[in-house]
Amino acid sequence: MPSSCARLVVAALAVCGLMAGAAGAQPLSIERFGSFHIGGRLVEVTGKPVIEYTPTVGGAPLRIDPNGTYMVGQMYAQFMVPAPVRGTAPLMLWHGAYLTGVTYETTPDGREGWQHFFLRRGWATYVTDAVERGRSGAAMSPEIYGRSIHLPTVNPWERFRIGDGAGSFARGSVLQGNQFPTEREQYLSFMRQVVARYLDTDADVIAAYIALLERVGPSVVVAHSQGGAFAWQVAQRRPDLFRALVLVEPAGTGIAADAARLKDVPTLLMYGDYVDADPRWSVIRRNARRFADAVRAAGGSVDDVDLPTQGIRGNSHMVMMDRNSDQVAEVVQAWLAARGLWR
Repeated sequence: MPSSCARLVVAALAVCGLMAGAAGAQPLSIERFGSFHIGGRLVEVTGKPVIEYTPTVGGAPLRIDPNGTYMVGQMYAQFMVPAPVRGTAPLMLWHGAYLTGVTYETTPDGREGWQHFFLRRGWATYVTDAVERGRSGAAMSPEIYGRSIHLPTVNPWERFRIGDGAGSFARGSVLQGNQFPTEREQYLSFMRQVVARYLDTDADVIAAYIALLERVGPSVVVAHSQGGAFAWQVAQRRPDLFRALVLVEPAGTGIAADAARLKDVPTLLMYGDYVDADPRWSVIRRNARRFADAVRAAGGSVDDVDLPTQGIRGNSHMVMMDRNSDQVAEVVQAWLAARGLWR
């Protein structure tokens, strides 16, 4: 990691820690908030039989003809604007696979999430449910969207670097020093957030994110996991809509042949603990670093922060939900401030 980035992390721990305590102690002042849906396309469905059913107990029978035009690929966005505003651009919070914008709202053990953290520091925040997730709605399957995948309760425990390997969920065992809230009810609270994902919606997701940025204007994008791969690819299509890009454990990359399109998008790449020992996550980070090297070779700037190397230990894949989530957010805040994006 570049020495300048290492010094930044040290400064974040020393200086931003004081700032965090002061900000968290104050009431949160919101000037305005709201929500909207963006993007989407019209799709025609034909050849389906009429559906007859009784929608409620004591209700009248209902006939619905499912043939017709459907709106699909739309995305839900919730915005909050604090008072005063100190971020020089809006801050987007994009979640990962099987999840929704709840990722950033509240942690499984009831603490304030990153949405609160950045609002308290004067950032206008936009929290989205990506296409076909949560309040964005879904579409008929298999007529419009194809195969969907649901996660059993054991999967994130073992795959998101919480438990210490296969069978750890049944044993209730975790990686040493793990920071994710792992008491049974806390973990079940996390699983209540988990939703299905479809495997053929990438084009709709990217189109909706572009529509969001076109509506709001050039922004800072903080993206996690699958959302990180989308963010890199959206930025390659529309670098003019990005003031900076913060990638928290991106699960994929952009298109290597188009790496030069990111040369004017300052980027922070961040991974938590236990990565090197994990056969899957070690490959994912290696691919991300290889892609980051291609961006740098094209004249771009990518700062690579390995949290445990900087003394921030125990982070699972769900960094923004871990017990030390504010400490990690302070590093992000310091990085953005150092780039003149916070006043």
